[in-house]
Amino acid sequence: MSGQDIGLWSVLIAVLGGAIRVGTPFIFVSLGECLTEKSGRINLGLEGNLVMGAMVGYATSYLSGSPWLGVLAAAGSGCCLGLLHALLCQHKRVNDIAVGIAMMLFASGLAFFYGKPFIQPSAPRLPSIGFGNWSDSPVVRAALDINALFFIGVILAPVMAWFLMRTRWGNSVRVVGESSDAALAMGISIHRVRLLSTVAGGAFAGIGGAYLSLYYPGSWSEGLSSGQGLMAVALVIFARWNPIYCLYASLLFGAAAALGPALQSVGIHSGYYLFNAAPYILTLAIMIISSDRKGTLGGMPGELSK
Repeated sequence: MSGQDIGLWSVLIAVLGGAIRVGTPFIFVSLGECLTEKSGRINLGLEGNLVMGAMVGYATSYLSGSPWLGVLAAAGSGCCLGLLHALLCQHKRVNDIAVGIAMMLFASGLAFFYGKPFIQPSAPRLPSIGFGNWSDSPVVRAALDINALFFIGVILAPVMAWFLMRTRWGNSVRVVGESSDAALAMGISIHRVRLLSTVAGGAFAGIGGAYLSLYYPGSWSEGLSSGQGLMAVALVIFARWNPIYCLYASLLFGAAAALGPALQSVGIHSGYYLFNAAPYILTLAIMIISSDRKGTLGGMPGELSK
């Protein structure tokens, strides 16, 4: 095999590994936003849930010595923020988007304030499974070092799709998201369904944050999320509010983010910063494409169009 072939395979494997590593938090945040929007509510505050989850998860892991306890604590912080968001949005004439922006700023500020003592200390990290131990190449070994949360996210996507399509509660979520009038006629509590959906969505985002601080990149800092919670909103639109498509789109976003480092690892430095901007360019492209009502908005819940 020629050096060029080895370089090409290194890039492909690095992009694959990056799609998994970088895409994992997108899986959890996008599934959380998908569930919330399926109930007819937009939660832009998931960026704050992600940051708070990262801080709480890291702090809990550091203080308790258990990274999995940190993941549970991060999910709990997401539940609390989701509950607060849902309670605020239940008042009349309160705008979901405005509340989401306020919650994002509130949660991020709170995380930055209480997270300062945990910037320097090193917390126990989540374990990973080495699927690349068969290779002597450090690139392959690093790319195929996969965290267990990825597999949980992969399982969660079809489970959520089944839940929405095959269960009574899932049907209630879809009815509330499609038409509040129909939900009232069927005796479904709109406030309860949206509250529980928002709380669950917040928990998923919190888990995504714990992944960032406890595995990749594996530390706590104020600039940890890089806007991934906001990009997840565009990702859900791109996925047409389908949990399975959210999984695929998350891996696509992860691959886009991994492209720059993968090319740099084989000595290609020209345009490195442009490749690093690939996820943001992809987000902008998705938002432009989704502005066509005959295209990507086909699966949008009816209540979101009002």
